[in-house]
Amino acid sequence: MPLRLVVAVLIAFASPVSAAEKPNIVVILADDLGYGDVRCLNPDCKIPTPNLDRLAASGMIFTDASTPSGVCSPTRYGVMTGRYAWRSKLKNGVLGGLSPRLIESGRTTVAQLMKDNGYHTACVGKWHLGMDWQLKPDKKVTELSIEPRDQVFNVEYDKPIKNGPNAVGFDYYFGISASLDMVPYTYIENDKVTVNPTEDRDFVMMLGKETPRCRKGPAAPGFDAGDVLPSLTKKAIAYIGERAKAKTPFFLYIPLASPHTPILPTKDWQMKSGLNPYADFVMATDSAVGEVLAAMKANGVDENTLVIFTSDNGCSPMADFPVLLKAGHNPSYHFRGHKADIYEGGHRVPFIVRWPGKITPGTKTDRIVCLTDITATCAAASGAKLLDEVAEDSISFAGAWESPKDAPARTGLVTHSINGSFAIREGKWKLCLCTGSGGWSAPRPGSKDEAGLPAVQLYDLEADIAEKTNLQAKHPDIVERLTKQLEQWVADGRSTPGKPQKNTTPVTILRKK
Repeated sequence: MPLRLVVAVLIAFASPVSAAEKPNIVVILADDLGYGDVRCLNPDCKIPTPNLDRLAASGMIFTDASTPSGVCSPTRYGVMTGRYAWRSKLKNGVLGGLSPRLIESGRTTVAQLMKDNGYHTACVGKWHLGMDWQLKPDKKVTELSIEPRDQVFNVEYDKPIKNGPNAVGFDYYFGISASLDMVPYTYIENDKVTVNPTEDRDFVMMLGKETPRCRKGPAAPGFDAGDVLPSLTKKAIAYIGERAKAKTPFFLYIPLASPHTPILPTKDWQMKSGLNPYADFVMATDSAVGEVLAAMKANGVDENTLVIFTSDNGCSPMADFPVLLKAGHNPSYHFRGHKADIYEGGHRVPFIVRWPGKITPGTKTDRIVCLTDITATCAAASGAKLLDEVAEDSISFAGAWESPKDAPARTGLVTHSINGSFAIREGKWKLCLCTGSGGWSAPRPGSKDEAGLPAVQLYDLEADIAEKTNLQAKHPDIVERLTKQLEQWVADGRSTPGKPQKNTTPVTILRKK
């Protein structure tokens, strides 16, 4: 019997949660939104975020939430599978818009888990986990990185796509294949583009600046990058309305493409922040979240819906940090670094959860949580069972509101930078197995600033949240212990309790050359 069918049968007979009790689940994933960009998290935030603030006031804020990576594709793999992406083929960097499917065949995703548990499932937004486009004869596309310009027209865009979101558990999909600054510039509905991208165009990276520009390539006639956020919002709202009429629970994943580049707020939001277009785009994103929440209330499903809001990594330097900092706003709050980095600014993100009747409004927790934990938490909320070979790096955070004093809590996690550098967190201690940022901030990999620095970095995040003082020389015992723990998690094929998994990732991946 196929593993997926076994899982479905086990769920059907073992779920302790009846169909009537199962909550709807809505996961909203912002793109490049910094921890400091949400006012309820940052007392010095200069960007109004009234909808996220209201969501937090009606639910729980996790103040110590991290993504498994400082960039988007690996984080999205972790969200979908409950598994660290470095266990997959993707060891560093991100995929392109034409990259083939990354999620392994037969691997259970959170969408498949929910579908097997009686849920209708949908994804509306940016995918960025690869899909198998049909290629022109004798043509190819890069597998594990962004495709070069000479490959962007190697695809038969008018032919059906294989192994996209529908192949990993989603009943319905609408969105774009990857980041909004990557080709193709067209919408995809289920396994087909809605309009064939026959034009060759690009877009500015930020409103008001002619350079730099996005990657030039196939674009659908009439496709407007600035209209993507409102279009995704409308689709999500329409889906909520449709499912509200049905008797089955739904799982809706909304991976927004904002406030990632191209930073193009619509006219309604331009100049609203008084800061710059990025801040305007954050306000537009906050408004989109508000529209989705309002649709849930209008359709009478908000009282029985678990809502999770977060971001895929820290804020990108494309937001124009100098301009924002001059105005007193820091998208990274008091954390070091930003998107792509091993430092906290690369992966510490907003994380807000609301579940009426289950979560006490206006609460906070400092429990460590990783975005890989979304899978186990959705399973716990819906009554689904996780087999040993599913979600190997996922721990339910439902204990934060169910039994805060008694439920097991995550004590450690692994984070990964854009160049494949590792860090392991255990309580207050954070060990980085690299000399610098591993990303885009100083000291950058291979730079003069990095030369001569210690091979590893150890920080006490309780005393030094800004990661200014490297304590590796003072605590060699902690460095050794955390290194061994990380090596064990790599060797076991999992970081959670359970049967060790077949592992194809060598421990040597931990050391950068």
